[in-house]
Amino acid sequence: MDSNRKPSREELRKRLTPLQYEVTQNNGTEPPFKNEYWNNQEEGIYVDIVSGTPLFSSKDQYDAGCGWPSFTRPIDQEAVTEKEDRSFGMIRTEVRSQEADSHLGHVFPDGPGPKGLRYCINSAALRFIPKRELKKEGYGKYLKLFEQREDE
Repeated sequence: MDSNRKPSREELRKRLTPLQYEVTQNNGTEPPFKNEYWNNQEEGIYVDIVSGTPLFSSKDQYDAGCGWPSFTRPIDQEAVTEKEDRSFGMIRTEVRSQEADSHLGHVFPDGPGPKGLRYCINSAALRFIPKRELKKEGYGKYLKLFEQREDE
C-alpha cells in the first residue's frame, strides 16, 4: 500500500473478498470457529490484509477458546489504535490498524500474561505469512521474533 493514501473503496472491493471488505471497512465480524486462522499452529506473522503492516506474531498467539485468533499483544503497539466501541449495547475496545484504519477486532482485559490482554482479531482482517516465507515476502527482519534465547 502507498503509505501516503488508503486505497479507495472501489480498489478495496476489487482486491478483497466480500468478507474481508465487510470486516475491515464496515466493522464486521466473521463467524467464530469458521475462519481461517482461529486454530493456526504454524509460526509466522499476521499482517493487515489492506496495508501489509505487520500486526501480530504467532509467538503471542494462544487458544482463548473464543473461535477467533487471539494474541497477548501486537508486534508493535504503534501499528494499532484502540477506540471505544458502544455497538450492540456493549462497551468494548475496538482495535484498528493504524496505517490503513482497518477494523481488526477487539481487545479484552481477560487474557494471560503480565498485561492480561486478549486481542481477539478477525482472520478476514489478516494475512498470515509463515516463518519460512518471511524473507521472500519482504518481512525478513521479523525472523528475529522466532530466535530462541538460552534463558527462555
